[in-house]
Amino acid sequence: MDTIKTKILLVEDDPSLGPLLLDYLEAKGFDAKLAVDGSKGADAFFKGAFDLLLLDVMMPVKDGITLAKEIRVANKNVPIIFLTAKSMKEDTIEGFSAGADDYITKPFSMEELLARITAVMRRSNKVRSTESEEVNYKIGTYQFNSEKQVLQNNGVEHKLTTKESQLMRLLCVHQNDVLDRNFALKSIWHDDNYFNGRSMDVYIAKLRKYLKDDSKVEIINIHGKGFKLLINS
Repeated sequence: MDTIKTKILLVEDDPSLGPLLLDYLEAKGFDAKLAVDGSKGADAFFKGAFDLLLLDVMMPVKDGITLAKEIRVANKNVPIIFLTAKSMKEDTIEGFSAGADDYITKPFSMEELLARITAVMRRSNKVRSTESEEVNYKIGTYQFNSEKQVLQNNGVEHKLTTKESQLMRLLCVHQNDVLDRNFALKSIWHDDNYFNGRSMDVYIAKLRKYLKDDSKVEIINIHGKGFKLLINS
């Protein structure tokens, strides 16, 4: 029986690196496709079905962050890893704000790239799988289904991204108690480094916006510890 290969869209404009990465991915058993700029990457994505995206940040025609934002409008869940030559904190934070699941800074080893792909796919598949744990949570006037990644309020549905859903679920599990910051980082990002910490702050801000229609619900910062989801009576 043939196994179904993981389909990866690689969007990379470097004429040397792009084909090299493509050959490596195919040698590792992935069904990979290369697009050489952001516009071609968008065309490829919307014409095909991919399990994971590798997007270079700095590209002609359309940069990787712009492309990621467009993709996130259509698909909240497909894992995205950014390939970036920049090490500036602001670029990394902007990437996570655009919906990235991970990033890797050039130059990188092929083994590191493979490890990142494997980790992101494992996390993504874990979230999508049906869990025996509680999946339905009531948050004030909101209903949250962590399996479907849907937040409902007064008949209006909001589809959450994978990381938004993971973080919301941890907050619900620890409702009215402190969600330890490092625990959340290691549970979702598997590393409590500075970049992931800033990424989590971005997601917390997004969750606050999603919950703003119920004044009795708030996510507060507990200085030096983490966050608390409060449901006021």
